[in-house]
Amino acid sequence: MKISIMASTLICSGAVFADDASALRDKLSNIDSLHAKFVQQVTDVNNKQIQSGEGIFALSYPNKFYWHLTQPDESLIVADGLNLWIYNPFAEEVTVMDVSQAVDASPIALLVHRDEQTWSQYSVTSVQAKEDCFDIQPKTVTGNVVSVNVCFKQNQLSSFNLTDEQGNLSQFSLSEQRVVNESEQAIFSFAIPENVDIDDQRLKQVQ
Repeated sequence: MKISIMASTLICSGAVFADDASALRDKLSNIDSLHAKFVQQVTDVNNKQIQSGEGIFALSYPNKFYWHLTQPDESLIVADGLNLWIYNPFAEEVTVMDVSQAVDASPIALLVHRDEQTWSQYSVTSVQAKEDCFDIQPKTVTGNVVSVNVCFKQNQLSSFNLTDEQGNLSQFSLSEQRVVNESEQAIFSFAIPENVDIDDQRLKQVQ
Protein backbone atom coordinates (compact mmCIF):
# COMPACT_ATOMS: atom_id res chain seq x y z
CA MET A 1 0.00 0.00 0.00
CA LYS A 2 2.82 2.42 0.93
CA ILE A 3 4.55 1.73 -2.37
CA SER A 4 1.33 2.42 -4.28
CA ILE A 5 0.81 5.69 -2.40
CA MET A 6 4.40 6.76 -3.03
CA ALA A 7 4.14 5.88 -6.73
CA SER A 8 0.91 7.84 -7.02
CA THR A 9 2.54 10.82 -5.29
CA LEU A 10 5.51 10.78 -7.66
CA ILE A 11 3.29 10.53 -10.72
CA CYS A 12 1.05 13.35 -9.55
CA SER A 13 4.03 15.51 -8.61
CA GLY A 14 5.56 14.96 -12.02
CA ALA A 15 2.35 16.07 -13.69
CA VAL A 16 2.23 19.23 -11.58
CA PHE A 17 5.87 20.08 -12.36
CA ALA A 18 5.22 19.54 -16.07
CA ASP A 19 2.17 21.82 -15.96
CA ASP A 20 4.13 24.48 -14.06
CA ALA A 21 6.99 24.33 -16.54
CA SER A 22 4.54 24.63 -19.43
CA ALA A 23 2.91 27.64 -17.79
CA LEU A 24 6.27 29.36 -17.37
CA ARG A 25 7.31 28.52 -20.93
CA ASP A 26 4.07 30.00 -22.24
CA LYS A 27 4.77 33.27 -20.43
CA LEU A 28 8.40 33.44 -21.58
CA SER A 29 7.45 32.60 -25.18
CA ASN A 30 5.69 35.96 -25.34
CA ILE A 31 8.91 37.79 -24.43
CA ASP A 32 11.19 37.87 -27.47
CA SER A 33 13.01 40.87 -26.03
CA LEU A 34 12.92 42.98 -22.89
CA HIS A 35 14.51 46.24 -21.78
CA ALA A 36 14.05 47.47 -18.20
CA LYS A 37 15.56 49.34 -15.31
CA PHE A 38 16.36 47.30 -12.21
CA VAL A 39 16.90 47.87 -8.51
CA GLN A 40 19.03 45.24 -6.77
CA GLN A 41 19.22 44.22 -3.13
CA VAL A 42 21.42 41.43 -1.77
CA THR A 43 20.93 39.95 1.70
CA ASP A 44 22.93 37.24 3.44
CA VAL A 45 21.72 34.08 5.13
CA ASN A 46 20.84 36.16 8.21
CA ASN A 47 18.72 38.55 6.11
CA LYS A 48 21.30 41.33 6.54
CA GLN A 49 21.67 43.61 3.53
CA ILE A 50 25.18 43.34 2.11
CA GLN A 51 24.77 45.09 -1.24
CA SER A 52 22.40 47.27 -3.23
CA GLY A 53 22.49 48.78 -6.68
CA GLU A 54 20.64 49.78 -9.82
CA GLY A 55 21.08 49.65 -13.55
CA ILE A 56 19.77 48.51 -16.93
CA PHE A 57 18.76 44.97 -17.87
CA ALA A 58 17.91 43.65 -21.33
CA LEU A 59 17.51 40.31 -23.07
CA SER A 60 16.77 39.13 -26.57
CA TYR A 61 15.90 35.61 -27.66
CA PRO A 62 17.99 33.59 -28.27
CA ASN A 63 21.06 33.80 -26.03
CA LYS A 64 21.47 37.58 -25.85
CA PHE A 65 21.74 39.32 -22.53
CA TYR A 66 22.74 42.76 -21.25
CA TRP A 67 23.37 43.70 -17.65
CA HIS A 68 24.74 47.16 -16.80
CA LEU A 69 25.14 47.94 -13.12
CA THR A 70 25.47 51.72 -12.87
CA GLN A 71 25.31 52.23 -9.09
CA PRO A 72 27.18 52.06 -6.77
CA ASP A 73 30.09 50.66 -8.81
CA GLU A 74 29.86 50.16 -12.55
CA SER A 75 30.09 46.70 -14.10
CA LEU A 76 28.87 45.25 -17.39
CA ILE A 77 27.83 41.79 -18.56
CA VAL A 78 27.03 41.22 -22.25
CA ALA A 79 26.06 37.96 -23.96
CA ASP A 80 26.20 38.41 -27.74
CA GLY A 81 24.79 35.00 -28.64
CA LEU A 82 28.16 33.23 -28.73
CA ASN A 83 30.33 34.81 -26.05
CA LEU A 84 29.66 36.25 -22.62
CA TRP A 85 31.72 39.28 -21.63
CA ILE A 86 32.19 40.52 -18.06
CA TYR A 87 33.76 43.97 -17.77
CA ASN A 88 35.01 45.56 -14.56
CA PRO A 89 35.97 49.17 -15.41
CA PHE A 90 37.50 49.84 -11.98
CA ALA A 91 39.85 46.84 -12.21
CA GLU A 92 40.29 47.33 -15.98
CA GLU A 93 39.58 43.64 -16.53
CA VAL A 94 37.52 41.74 -19.11
CA THR A 95 36.54 38.08 -18.72
CA VAL A 96 35.13 36.21 -21.71
CA MET A 97 33.63 32.72 -21.85
CA ASP A 98 31.33 30.67 -24.05
CA VAL A 99 27.77 31.86 -23.59
CA SER A 100 26.50 28.28 -23.31
CA GLN A 101 29.15 27.52 -20.69
CA ALA A 102 28.17 30.54 -18.60
CA VAL A 103 24.41 30.81 -19.08
CA ASP A 104 23.67 27.09 -18.83
CA ALA A 105 25.24 27.02 -15.36
CA SER A 106 22.33 29.05 -13.97
CA PRO A 107 18.54 28.65 -13.94
CA ILE A 108 18.42 32.16 -15.42
CA ALA A 109 19.21 30.32 -18.67
CA LEU A 110 15.51 29.65 -19.09
CA LEU A 111 14.94 33.35 -19.81
CA VAL A 112 16.89 33.11 -23.07
CA HIS A 113 16.57 29.39 -23.96
CA ARG A 114 13.54 27.57 -25.34
CA ASP A 115 15.05 24.23 -26.33
CA GLU A 116 14.00 20.99 -24.68
CA GLN A 117 17.55 20.04 -23.66
CA THR A 118 18.00 23.14 -21.52
CA TRP A 119 14.55 22.94 -19.92
CA SER A 120 15.01 19.26 -19.08
CA GLN A 121 17.85 20.24 -16.72
CA TYR A 122 15.55 22.20 -14.38
CA SER A 123 12.53 21.65 -12.16
CA VAL A 124 9.85 24.35 -12.23
CA THR A 125 7.20 24.78 -9.56
CA SER A 126 4.51 27.42 -9.21
CA VAL A 127 4.65 29.44 -5.98
CA GLN A 128 1.17 29.13 -4.51
CA ALA A 129 1.63 32.01 -2.07
CA LYS A 130 2.34 34.44 -4.89
CA GLU A 131 0.43 35.12 -8.08
CA ASP A 132 2.31 34.37 -11.31
CA CYS A 133 5.57 33.36 -9.62
CA PHE A 134 7.71 30.31 -10.31
CA ASP A 135 10.66 28.64 -8.58
CA ILE A 136 13.35 27.21 -10.87
CA GLN A 137 15.96 24.78 -9.56
CA PRO A 138 18.65 22.83 -11.42
CA LYS A 139 18.29 19.07 -11.15
CA THR A 140 22.07 18.97 -10.78
CA VAL A 141 23.80 22.02 -9.29
CA THR A 142 26.87 22.91 -11.39
CA GLY A 143 27.08 26.65 -10.73
CA ASN A 144 26.92 29.05 -7.81
CA VAL A 145 23.19 29.78 -8.27
CA VAL A 146 21.01 27.09 -6.68
CA SER A 147 17.56 28.54 -7.35
CA VAL A 148 15.77 31.35 -9.14
CA ASN A 149 12.32 32.78 -8.49
CA VAL A 150 10.65 34.75 -11.31
CA CYS A 151 7.43 36.76 -11.07
CA PHE A 152 5.12 38.29 -13.64
CA LYS A 153 2.51 41.05 -13.59
CA GLN A 154 0.05 41.07 -16.48
CA ASN A 155 2.32 38.62 -18.32
CA GLN A 156 5.27 41.01 -18.02
CA LEU A 157 8.42 39.93 -16.16
CA SER A 158 8.40 42.09 -13.02
CA SER A 159 11.06 40.63 -10.72
CA PHE A 160 13.43 37.75 -10.16
CA ASN A 161 15.44 36.52 -7.19
CA LEU A 162 18.58 34.38 -7.13
CA THR A 163 19.80 32.27 -4.20
CA ASP A 164 23.44 31.16 -4.18
CA GLU A 165 25.28 28.34 -2.44
CA GLN A 166 26.13 30.55 0.56
CA GLY A 167 22.47 31.38 1.13
CA ASN A 168 22.76 34.94 -0.17
CA LEU A 169 19.57 36.23 -1.79
CA SER A 170 19.80 38.68 -4.70
CA GLN A 171 16.48 40.42 -5.40
CA PHE A 172 15.87 42.34 -8.61
CA SER A 173 12.80 44.51 -9.17
CA LEU A 174 12.16 45.68 -12.74
CA SER A 175 10.49 48.87 -13.95
CA GLU A 176 9.83 50.67 -17.23
CA GLN A 177 9.69 47.35 -19.11
CA ARG A 178 9.48 47.51 -22.90
CA VAL A 179 10.70 45.67 -25.98
CA VAL A 180 14.21 46.20 -27.35
CA ASN A 181 13.99 48.29 -30.50
CA GLU A 182 15.84 47.18 -33.62
CA SER A 183 18.06 50.26 -33.36
CA GLU A 184 19.12 49.15 -29.86
CA GLN A 185 20.40 45.69 -30.79
CA ALA A 186 23.95 47.03 -30.59
CA ILE A 187 23.80 46.79 -26.80
CA PHE A 188 24.24 43.03 -27.21
CA SER A 189 27.68 43.59 -28.78
CA PHE A 190 30.81 44.21 -26.72
CA ALA A 191 33.86 46.15 -27.87
CA ILE A 192 36.97 45.44 -25.82
CA PRO A 193 38.28 48.69 -24.32
CA GLU A 194 41.92 49.61 -24.73
CA ASN A 195 44.47 48.88 -22.02
CA VAL A 196 42.51 46.20 -20.17
CA ASP A 197 43.56 42.74 -18.99
CA ILE A 198 41.68 39.94 -20.77
CA ASP A 199 40.91 36.58 -19.14
CA ASP A 200 39.77 34.29 -21.95
CA GLN A 201 38.00 31.26 -20.44
CA ARG A 202 36.35 30.05 -23.63
CA LEU A 203 36.61 26.34 -24.24
CA LYS A 204 39.15 25.70 -26.95
CA GLN A 205 38.56 22.93 -29.47
CA VAL A 206 41.12 20.17 -29.14
CA GLN A 207 43.11 19.87 -32.34
